[in-house]
Amino acid sequence: MHKLINLKNVQRQKLRSEFRNKRQALSGEQQFAASSKLLKTCVASTTLAQATTIACYIANDGEIDPMAIIDYCWQQSKCVLLPVLHPFNQGHLLFVKYRPNSPTRKNCYGIEEPIVTVANLCPLVNIDLILTPLVAFDVEGSRLGMGGGYYDRTLAPIRRDLLPTQLIGLAHSCQQTDLLLTSSWDIPLDGIATPDHFFSVS
Repeated sequence: MHKLINLKNVQRQKLRSEFRNKRQALSGEQQFAASSKLLKTCVASTTLAQATTIACYIANDGEIDPMAIIDYCWQQSKCVLLPVLHPFNQGHLLFVKYRPNSPTRKNCYGIEEPIVTVANLCPLVNIDLILTPLVAFDVEGSRLGMGGGYYDRTLAPIRRDLLPTQLIGLAHSCQQTDLLLTSSWDIPLDGIATPDHFFSVS
């Protein structure tokens, strides 16, 4: 059993390295074009246009940049949230309101985060749509992340408690792969949006 788990971990690490290299190899022009096209995909194929409270992220390590989506949400007077490393519950995230003038600081991974206050926290049950980054995905809605497990731990209550929050992964088209090896704690997505296509899992 342990050998099987170790083999799965080695395979996932190999995939993680391969697909991180792919997205990091994209030029600034390719990233900018992908961000604009991604917004069109999300407006046309997800609940983004109808949702009022949307969690997103700040791009890092070659991730597809959702800033066009964030700008769209602000223009539409939607509530935008960003993930923040939980200060007390290690390995978990909090979702915090993010506005154009929100003060931010870098976390231990060098990623900008809004500063947490009691007033700007938002519980999972109040979030309509969560847009997650990923390293690789398959058409079944499986998501390979960076390996820390932050999203899987944080989003587990959505599946356990049958919350209506929609989970959509955002990715470059080059991040699609064959069926991923999954573990029991992996949280499946409702769909994946790329600049060129929307993969619906439901």
